[in-house]
Amino acid sequence: MLKPGPRNLITDVEGISVGNATDDKVETGVTVLRCDHAYVASADVRGGAPGTREIDVLSPENLVGRADAFVLTGGSVFGLAAADGAASALSVDGVGLKLSNKGPAIPIVPAAVLHDLANDGDKDWGETPPYRALGMEAARSAGAEFALGSIGAGRGAMAGLVKGGLGSASLMLESGVAVGALVAANPVGSVYMEDGETFHAWAYEIGDEFGGRKPPETRESAEPFPGESRLHMRFEAGANTTLAIVATNADLTNVETKRMAMMAHDGIARAIRPAHSPFDGDIVFAVATAKAELPSDPPPLRHGLVARIAAAASDCLTRAIARAVYEAAR
Repeated sequence: MLKPGPRNLITDVEGISVGNATDDKVETGVTVLRCDHAYVASADVRGGAPGTREIDVLSPENLVGRADAFVLTGGSVFGLAAADGAASALSVDGVGLKLSNKGPAIPIVPAAVLHDLANDGDKDWGETPPYRALGMEAARSAGAEFALGSIGAGRGAMAGLVKGGLGSASLMLESGVAVGALVAANPVGSVYMEDGETFHAWAYEIGDEFGGRKPPETRESAEPFPGESRLHMRFEAGANTTLAIVATNADLTNVETKRMAMMAHDGIARAIRPAHSPFDGDIVFAVATAKAELPSDPPPLRHGLVARIAAAASDCLTRAIARAVYEAAR
């Protein structure tokens, strides 16, 4: 049986670190995943109301296809400024493209936002939303250890009718391949089964990482729109969203990281009902640090290994979503 890495965090994938910055007064925050180098990356958007920055630069047909950092943030459209702050902090450190001897380093920092503007935090910020400063703080605080729950991008999140949050999980595969997921869970859908207590993700739990609760022996028929979701009470485009990053230390290509991002969306669908609604901005970023080499030949063998890595990333994301809500409630 596969086991999590020593931290059970996405930072069990060598070459990445995570930092959080939280504004408790505003009830919002920012999470930044930093890369030790500009790693191969991709993104896949499935939600009907996304808010993003620098997604196209990761497309396989475009020039760069790499990222220096990723930003997950609250604040809806205002939160996009967090990527400006993170990019400024990275550039000062000399991180990014250097196209000539003149001018600053140019970091590639894809970002995605969730909507947390309707909570009880003080949003009377006038012309100075807090997100640029939070982005700088999160980028500068990145490390191997970080907290989960109501922190960073998960500070003001809701998961259906309960508190959402920040979650993470990892798996160690054979031959030294590591896989991990990081998520800011703010879905319109519910993470719970009909009893309102058992996570949809229960079958994927390792140990008691999100409480160890098993479903009841007798179950009612499942509702397409569970009572614990917000679909019964609020229909607002862009009002929700699950933001995720999956990572591996395998030397995947840009096309292969795209497939990993696509397959990882299954992890959202297993943990949340309904997922990818018109009201969510669900997105999965994928990054490969290339610390572990996969064979190139024969091609069917490599394709099978990529599929296994992507499936593990999907499982990590399922667990990370449940951990986000579990830790936020503690």
